[in-house]
Amino acid sequence: MEQHSLSSSFSSSSLTADEEKKPESKQVQLIPPTKILYQDFWCSGRLLPNVISFQKHFQALDQDIILASQPKSGTTWLKALIFSVVNRTRFTVSNTPLLTSNPHELIPFFEAQLYAEDEIPDFSTMPSPRLFSTHIPYASLPESIKHSECRIVYICRNPLDVIVSFWKFLIQFAPSTKVEDLAETWCNGEDGFGPFWNHVLGYWNESLKKPNRVFFLKYEDLKDDIVGNLKKLAVFIGFPFSMEEERQGVIEDISKLCSLNNLKNLEVNKNGKINFPKIRAGIEKKSYFRKGEVGDWVNHLNPSVVECLDRIIQEKLSGSGLTFKV
Repeated sequence: MEQHSLSSSFSSSSLTADEEKKPESKQVQLIPPTKILYQDFWCSGRLLPNVISFQKHFQALDQDIILASQPKSGTTWLKALIFSVVNRTRFTVSNTPLLTSNPHELIPFFEAQLYAEDEIPDFSTMPSPRLFSTHIPYASLPESIKHSECRIVYICRNPLDVIVSFWKFLIQFAPSTKVEDLAETWCNGEDGFGPFWNHVLGYWNESLKKPNRVFFLKYEDLKDDIVGNLKKLAVFIGFPFSMEEERQGVIEDISKLCSLNNLKNLEVNKNGKINFPKIRAGIEKKSYFRKGEVGDWVNHLNPSVVECLDRIIQEKLSGSGLTFKV
């Protein structure tokens, strides 16, 4: 992994196969205050035991649907959309659980919620298809997921907008955080669950090899054509819209219900907190809804930061066929 100034005092290392079998003996590398380099991705020290338990114990079912992403890439929006598509025959716009629950409560994270609450969670009462989410890179997912027929929906976003979105999220808890420092962390490949390029390429390459198993979606494309991409997504997860539903405007209804502006203004998302065990007492629900705009980075990142990030991303993604508009 290429290192820049921020991490010059740290050496890169990865875990051996033997160390992976013995979590208690792992030699891990710390970057203050809590990030650990584990299986070539940066993981919060508080989440690492949950990640290991998830890898060890989770048994995927062929009907499972798993949403994967890096933080601040459109995860909340995608959760609302997929929950609504899957459950559209059970609930209407007037009685959907989205009116009383945040999307992160309806589709929980493996590493930050389910395996934080219990080392071996009981999923026996979950309705089929089971809906889960994760920020973990593809290479580090449990083998049962890789070898099952479950479907993975991956959403990614222009890293410049991700940095700004993450910065706006962080300054709620650490007001002195500078966007330039966060950008440097990304340039060094030390972003959470990253490096960014390894994360996106892992799912991108799997989507090319197994298009029936991994659906790769760009946030910008979803914003540009919500109806068209929602139709494709529904087909992929096994819940295609009928011609009658299309005529009745069901896709448009779901799009409006799950729009950032609508979710942001729901009473359930204006108040209260989401419990993320082992992370903090809770995170305010309203913190997950900001602008959601494409290209907002131009208002916050200086040209030198943009030039650095653009150069690194182009270099890392070169030859993959994956591009982001800058």
